[in-house]
Amino acid sequence: MENFVWDDKYAVGIKEIDEQHKKLVELINDLNEAIYTGQGCQKLETVFKEVIDYTITHFSFEEDLLRSNDYPDIMAHEKKHKELTKEAMDLQEQFEGGNFLITMQVMNFLKDWLVTHILEIDKKYETFLKDKGVT
Repeated sequence: MENFVWDDKYAVGIKEIDEQHKKLVELINDLNEAIYTGQGCQKLETVFKEVIDYTITHFSFEEDLLRSNDYPDIMAHEKKHKELTKEAMDLQEQFEGGNFLITMQVMNFLKDWLVTHILEIDKKYETFLKDKGVT
């Protein structure tokens, strides 16, 4: 599977969030490379955990920013974050349980999640936050 390539169409115009999204792309690509270079289960587990941990940190930052700016759709946004976190943790649990065939499913999930979440969910708050002066 090819690495995920960042494109400006994924930018939401909020510097910190865009930087966090780029970091997630980097981590996903690290996981992809670990899979395809056969770096072993320990490396895969470490990188996968790092992706999950950073995603949770990113979601928390994003929710705090939205909450502090009285984003009207915060409840739906938080709900989507919880659903995605649960899906990712379920995949991590399967992987840690010895289901190594899950790796391609993980990569597809992470890439689809990032693209879909940014373009369909995060883009919804772009104008709202910019109108509030957040950059």
